[in-house]
Amino acid sequence: MQSTPKSLRLHIGLFGRRNVGKSSLLNAITRQQVSIVSSFAGTTTDPVEKPMELLPLGPVQFVDTAGVDDEGALGEMRIARTRAVLDRVDLGIIVTEAGGWGDFEQALLAELKGRKVPVLVVFNKSDLKAPSSSERNRLEGMDALPVVVSSLTGAGLGEVREGLLKLAPADFFENRRLVADLVPPGEVAILVVPIDKEAPKGRLILPQVMTIRDLLDAESMALVVQERELKNALNRLNAPPALVVTDSQAFLKVAADVPKGIPMTSFSILMSRFQGSLAEQVRGTLGIEKLKGGDTVLIAETCSHHPVGEDIGRVKIPRWLTQYVGAKVEFAHTQGRDFPHDLSPYRLVIHCGNCTGNRKEMFSRLHRCKEAGIPMTNYGLTIAYSLGIFERALTPFPDALAVFHAEKKP
Repeated sequence: MQSTPKSLRLHIGLFGRRNVGKSSLLNAITRQQVSIVSSFAGTTTDPVEKPMELLPLGPVQFVDTAGVDDEGALGEMRIARTRAVLDRVDLGIIVTEAGGWGDFEQALLAELKGRKVPVLVVFNKSDLKAPSSSERNRLEGMDALPVVVSSLTGAGLGEVREGLLKLAPADFFENRRLVADLVPPGEVAILVVPIDKEAPKGRLILPQVMTIRDLLDAESMALVVQERELKNALNRLNAPPALVVTDSQAFLKVAADVPKGIPMTSFSILMSRFQGSLAEQVRGTLGIEKLKGGDTVLIAETCSHHPVGEDIGRVKIPRWLTQYVGAKVEFAHTQGRDFPHDLSPYRLVIHCGNCTGNRKEMFSRLHRCKEAGIPMTNYGLTIAYSLGIFERALTPFPDALAVFHAEKKP
């Protein structure tokens, strides 16, 4: 992999009416023809994503959306896709023009503010007409940062970059660790990586790559083995490893091979902590106890790979969970950006590690599940719970383990 994964990029969404110049602005910022530009309203039909290095912010992901003042059946579909972007943006840009701020823009600002998303307001087309000082002052009073730009001439683009830097959430700059806080510098983590039909040819899956890189950045050591090599690897070390991390599918064998005193968890559980709230998903895992025959479980994954063989989400988790519940449970599946607005048909949501999504999107989904009263858990947590090794998989995370013990009290 040559570029920073989406999950580690600051997601910046461009919103506004049709034909205010959102696509032109994105093309001007990136200095590329990323989005098709036309004088006809509604040219952008689906969100267009562009990853780039925007200094001094670093890796970002721009998302250019369709105009959300669209009309007709096709317009409703465009609006639905645009609204889904709101779930995953860390920072919003509302594009308007002089004299163009109205109830629609005000509602869009309120929606973003309600989601605690900082907002930059761009008055585009300043080569035709510049906004009045009263327009700008009014927005500053509503905690929105206004800048004046001409996508045609390039005027004001420097102020856009400065505005994005000023508004970027502070936690984006924090050095969040995926695993290195569990493995001191100079210590060893053993990573158990099965090579099966779903393993990408010639490369590792993203959570494995992210884990290795995080350990290297922290000057810790990574020993990568397949599950059948684990015992031999443990025996050859002069001292026990600080941590063993396994693919969730190999949990049982790894748990049997790793001595009880060595902390053990899975890549998926690491991602639950890194991308969202491990404590909240630990609580959600207890929803398994309330499942009964005929209930429907939603299995959601953010990537859109083609399932093959013993797919973890479509075959293995349903099998293990059904065995645990002891009754026939129904399963529904979603992929990519699709996530139901109506969660009432489900009694539990099981989410993947979200390695191709971002933290904001994960928190949005957790919030929606909580509002709907539907418990939400994670692939690795579900597998560990179903196989009876849940507490052991949480031993590296004392706070999450304490939540489990507190929730389990009668």
